[in-house]
Formats: sequence, structure tokens, C-alpha cells
Amino acid sequence: MSLIRQIWLLLLVTLLMAFLGSFGVWMLSARGYLETQLRLKNADIAQSLALSLSQQKGDVPAMDLAVSALFDTGFYQRITLKDAGGRVVVNREAEAAVLHEVAPAWLVKLIPVESAPGVAQVSDGWRALGAIEVVSHPGFAHEQLWQGSVKTASWLLILGGLSSLVAALGVRSIRRPLEATVDQAQALMERRFITVDEPKVPELARLSRAMNAVVVRLKSQFEEQSGQVEQLRQQAHCDPLTGLSHRGHFMAQLGAALANDEGSGSGVVYLIRLVDLAGVNRLLGHRATDTLLQRLGHALTDVSLGVSGVAKGRLNGGDFAVCLTAADVPLPEAAHYADALRRAFAEQAVTASVVVGAVHWSRGMPLQQVLAAADSALARAESRGAFAVEVAEQPDARAAVLGEDEWRRRLTATLTEHRIQLMRFPVVDRQAALVHYECPLRLKLDPAGDYETASQWLPMALRSGLISQIDEAAVVLALTQIADDISTRGVDMSDLGVNLSPASLLDSGFVPRLRAHLAASPQAAKHLWLEVSESAAVDRFELVRELCKQLRPLGARIGLEHAGERLTRIEFLFEAGLDYIKLDASVVQGVAQDTSRAAYVSATVSMLHGLGLQVYAEGVSELADIEALRQLGIDGATGPAVKLA
Repeated sequence: MSLIRQIWLLLLVTLLMAFLGSFGVWMLSARGYLETQLRLKNADIAQSLALSLSQQKGDVPAMDLAVSALFDTGFYQRITLKDAGGRVVVNREAEAAVLHEVAPAWLVKLIPVESAPGVAQVSDGWRALGAIEVVSHPGFAHEQLWQGSVKTASWLLILGGLSSLVAALGVRSIRRPLEATVDQAQALMERRFITVDEPKVPELARLSRAMNAVVVRLKSQFEEQSGQVEQLRQQAHCDPLTGLSHRGHFMAQLGAALANDEGSGSGVVYLIRLVDLAGVNRLLGHRATDTLLQRLGHALTDVSLGVSGVAKGRLNGGDFAVCLTAADVPLPEAAHYADALRRAFAEQAVTASVVVGAVHWSRGMPLQQVLAAADSALARAESRGAFAVEVAEQPDARAAVLGEDEWRRRLTATLTEHRIQLMRFPVVDRQAALVHYECPLRLKLDPAGDYETASQWLPMALRSGLISQIDEAAVVLALTQIADDISTRGVDMSDLGVNLSPASLLDSGFVPRLRAHLAASPQAAKHLWLEVSESAAVDRFELVRELCKQLRPLGARIGLEHAGERLTRIEFLFEAGLDYIKLDASVVQGVAQDTSRAAYVSATVSMLHGLGLQVYAEGVSELADIEALRQLGIDGATGPAVKLA
């Protein structure tokens, strides 16, 4: 029973005891008062009647007439006249029936009123004639007792109602801070670390103060660890001069983009070369040349601003590279980078130039082929002179040929006809046992064709606004397959993970619809893993937190995928309420040979474990990396090199 219910029960019991006690005390007091009045009345009437009978000089008929006259008034239960020897001379007694029916019979039986007899001596001078005994009828006392009890109970009920109202206001004032404290405790259980205002109730204030102190301490520890992790990330991934990715990490990012099934599946790589770096260094000096290289890096960042899925790196002395993934927004062209650098050099009054080579890539192309084509374009640009641009075209114009309306029609028909499929790729723990299956979605856009990866249809699904419906269909299909797995192969084989697009979270009805699906399949919901990209937590943190708040109570696990590059920028990661993090392939590749990369992964895992999160590695392609990741504390991994035990 909750504390509020216990308080209400205590208040109700207290009010009931007060009501019954007050009513009982009043009833007993009233009965005693009425019995006293009846006793005094009986004594007074007996004395008055004895005086009247004494004047009859022992005339029995006259005395009988006087007794009858008094008895006939109807207020007496019994009047008895006895002679000096104790024999009954006159006796008048009312029938057993109650004379006054105002008071209910149960009250007469439950609370009897005793009418004590009044006795007086009848005499003729000094000669004793006998004694008269008068007993008044108690029905009139019961009538007064009933009327008084009704009034008393009514007033007590009114006072009880007012007391209940005051108690309700008091309980409400206690309930608000108590619920805030309970919510904070519940949030801690869900790994969401929030602070609350201290309530005015001293006991709750001490509790809230202690819990807030824990949260603040954890937040400061997280900020300290995230700062250390960011430093290690820069050491492991970044060029110390420009802050861009160094050659090794840029190659890992480009390789991950070429192998990514979830992106648009296409993009462009730009190679930018500062012409005659050695000559510029002799002319400007080492410090000015470093400033020039930094300015070049800033210019690349400025041109790429607002483009998602961008990777920038410094390959060596004067060679830079930018990898862009196709999205809804137009990608900067090679000439934009050349013009931006021309303006930057002009502003600094520096006589330096660059050349740009570009190549379009699509998913599945070998890394070396992309780099070779880009390097060839760069060589042609360098032969043309300062700020020249060359592009090696490898077009994939399918989306442009079909058009947006045709894509919308195909996607809608695919969903209507349920031509969707979930693939299964295992995620294993440190003992190579299955944790869950990653289930990327495949669509059969052409009824006669094959199921296609997200890179083929995701860009147009985003543009046509159908991505939330597609993600919802993936979740429903996963719940159905989980239910089938539970009934056929057992729960150990049934956990499935589904990717959700950040754009789906922008649909206000998306999360409520998912909640309804999970609530309709409570057993299957406990084996569902939902994950969104790291960029969603950075750019739309409130939406991710709401996703966790709505779906985690139903048993689903929520996590981030493709994490690592911007993980420390999620300011309130400790408040998100996540269950797990999947580190991007570009972060974990090569940890067996790169000590700085391994140190960064180790620090990241330690920080996330401190928040109670499980950490998995994505896209692991080397067996040596799997063993190294286990030693670094990774909870599990997925990728081409991962095999089930």
C-alpha cells in the first residue's frame, strides 16, 4: 500500500474513531441525564400523589379513582398502591406495546433507559395507610434521545466533511513533494539522473537534498570523465594542429560510410591540396603556415556546416579531405570549397592556392577505388593551376529518374502490401553468446524484384515523409516475429533490435503509436531493442528522452547507435534514460594496433559503465579487434568478424 493511501487510511480511521467516540460519549451522557430526570420526576409525582391520597382518609374507592385519573394521562408505565402490610391495593400498568413510536425499536433495544420508581408513604395523620410507587414511561426519554442523536450525528458528519476537506488539502500539500521525490527515485532506477526542488517537509527535504547531492556529484563526475574522454578522442582521432580527423581516422570514417546499409548509400569525396606547402612554409614561416593550415580547416568546416554525415580530415602536410553523404539538403560542390579558400587566403593577404579533386561514391565501392579516383581528379586539377577543380563522375541517377511522386507511390504500395523484411545480424556478448539480433529493414519496391537495403530507398522515404510509417511497420513486424520466436524457439532466441530514424521522432504521433503496439504485445515488448543514431540525441535530445520515458516502462530497451564522435557533446546523457550505447565502426576499428584509439575506447566504456549503460561495438571486421575490445571492457560486439558461440 502506498504511503498516501496509508495516510488517507490513518485519517479516515482517526475521523471514524473521533465520530464514534464523540457520538458514544454524547449518547451515554444523554441517557444518564434522562434517567436522572425520570428518577426525579417519579419521586416528585409519587410525593404529590401520596399527599393527594392521604386526604382520602383510607377510602379505597376514592384513592383508586385518584390513581386512575393520574395514570390515564398516559405518561406512566406503572402506578401501584400498597397497604401498610405490603399488599397491592391498586395497580395500574401500561401494556407492553410502546406508546410512542418516534424512536426506532432497535434504539430502544440497544440503549435502554431505566426509569427508577418513585416511592412515597401514604398516611392518615399518624396512621400509615400504605405506600405509592410511580414509574414513568421511558418512551418519551427514547424520543428525546433519538431526536438528539439525529441532530448530533448530522453536526458530526458536517464537521467530519469539513475535516476531510482540510485533510485532503493537507495530504495534497504533502503529496506533491512526495511524488517529486518518488519520481526522482524512479528516474534513478531508470538511469535518469534529475534534480528536484527541495520540499518544505523537513523529512522529505533531507531525502531530496541527499538525492540531489548524488545527482550533482554524478553529473560532475560525468562532466569530468567526458572531458577526459574528449581529450582522448582528440588524441586518437584528430590532427593536433587543425582539429580535423587525422588520416587513419578519416579512412575509418570513409570505410564505414561505404559499408553503411542505413545511409543514403551515396555521396562525394573531396581532396583539397595546399599547393607547394614547402614553398609557403619558406615564404611565411612555420608559425604563419600553421595558422594558414588552421584557417584552411576552419574554412572546410564552414562550407560543410549544416550537412549531416560529414567527415573532414587532414591526410598529411597540405592534403585535406572531406567526405559527404547524400541527404535531403544539397551538398556543397567542389567549387564552393575552392571559392571559400580563395576568400580566406585573400582576407589574410596570403599568396597561397589550393586545388580540389572530387569523386562521387556509392555504397559497396572499394575504399582504394574511391581514393584512387579522387587522387586522379586531384592530379588533373593540380596540372591546371591555382584553385582548379576536377570531378570524377560516377553517377547513380535512379532517384532522379523515378522522381519523388513515383517513389512515394512505390513506398506506399510496399507498406500496403507488406513487402518488408527484417534481416538478422547477431550482437554477441563477451562470451560470444547472443544478446540480440540487429534487424535492418529491407523493402521490395518492385514486386518482381529483390529486397533492397535502406541506402536505396531511405533518402526518398525521408523526402516523401513516409519514414515514420516505415519505422512503425518495422517495429510491428519485429513484435510479430518475436512472438513467433517465443512460441517456437524460446525467449533466448527472440530478442530483436530495430533502428529508428531521427526524423520519425519528429512525428508527434509516432511514439504514441509505438506505445500502443508495445502495450498490445507486452510479452514481445520485453524482447524488443530500439535504437536511434547518436545525432538524434545531440540534436533532438528531448525527443529521445521522451521515447525512453514512454517505451521503457513497457519493457523495451532503448539505445544509441553509431556513437562516439559526438558522445561527449550530449550534455544531459545521464538524464536520457538509455539502456545501451553502440560505438560506431569508425571508432572501434583498429583498436588492436592503435594504443591511442584503444585508450579512447577504454575511457568511453568506463564513462558509460559509470552511468549504468551497456556498451557494444559496431562493424567489427577483425578478430584481433574483438579480443582487444573485450579487454577494454566492451560488453559485446557486432560486425563481419562476429560469430555466435
